[in-house]
Amino acid sequence: MKALVLSGGTGSRLRPITYTCAKQLVPLANKPVLFYGLEAIAAAGITDVGIIVGDTAIDIQSAVRDGSQFGINVTYIPQDSPGGLAQCVLIAKEFLGDDDFVMYLGDNVVLGGITDFVTNFVEQKPNAMVLLNKVEDPRQFGVAEINDDGTLIRLVEKPQEPKSDLALVGVYIFDKNIHDAVNSIQPSARGELEITDAIQWLIDNEREVKQHTLDSPWIDTGKLQDLLEANRIVLDEINSRNDGDVDDASNIEGRVIIMAGAKITGSTIRGPVVIGENVIVEDSYVGPYSSIANNSQILSSELEHSVLMEGAIVRGVTRIVDSLIGRDAICERDARQPSAYRVMIGDTSTVKIP
Repeated sequence: MKALVLSGGTGSRLRPITYTCAKQLVPLANKPVLFYGLEAIAAAGITDVGIIVGDTAIDIQSAVRDGSQFGINVTYIPQDSPGGLAQCVLIAKEFLGDDDFVMYLGDNVVLGGITDFVTNFVEQKPNAMVLLNKVEDPRQFGVAEINDDGTLIRLVEKPQEPKSDLALVGVYIFDKNIHDAVNSIQPSARGELEITDAIQWLIDNEREVKQHTLDSPWIDTGKLQDLLEANRIVLDEINSRNDGDVDDASNIEGRVIIMAGAKITGSTIRGPVVIGENVIVEDSYVGPYSSIANNSQILSSELEHSVLMEGAIVRGVTRIVDSLIGRDAICERDARQPSAYRVMIGDTSTVKIP
């Protein structure tokens, strides 16, 4: 079995962060989202992995390299322009051949892994298997309609009136019949080849499509609140470790990871929190569910339930919550008169001011 990982999307819902960073490389607990998927694929025993890349190909390739850090072999497959998930199967045909394969969306996190999912497919040998999860608002997802006996009847992409609360998780397994399906469907109203249409073609043409309902956390990290929620779930699983330098005036509470080279002085860190390498925290409070990436600084500030990407600086700010601060960004108090907010805000940014 092979794996096809989709990492070519533009990440419009996380702009402006994704203008300069692939959405699959935004960190959860200081590890890129994409890495969780690659680790899950490797844990399921799959080593031959194709990664679909687009405009952010250089960033993805620099982070993943040849895949050996995960115990996999990676082939990069360029996608000139986004055309839907089923289009990715088309352009990966040479890599996939006639092999069974897992298709995994690179900005999804399945915290329980996919080993059981893969095992069920191997044992049952259907033509396709979809991974499902109950969600509060199925209108945002592809939705599965299931018979009382568990048989998959129909898949509908983002229905206005969903007939179930079972959403398609961004992980699928297919055999070679999927190639007939993607070659038989037409673009949807939004001009893309939808994987839901391809799976529906399999159902309509009497191929066997089974479903596996997830019993562990799954999050699509494409939006800020979902990203922060995924970060929270990941941080709930950490164990404390201190490889940095914490002075006697500081207070470390709960489960906190402090990486090598980090310096904590006169501060309170209340976990779960991850502090990256060479981070400086001075006279500050870092509250629960925060991830502070390498080479960042928090000076005379308060921060909670937030993600700081590499090299970010927060200086003299009373309180930051529910926030994502990009690489090398600076957020600081300005003491100049007259007292006012002074900002430089990029396209599609959001700033909330008390």
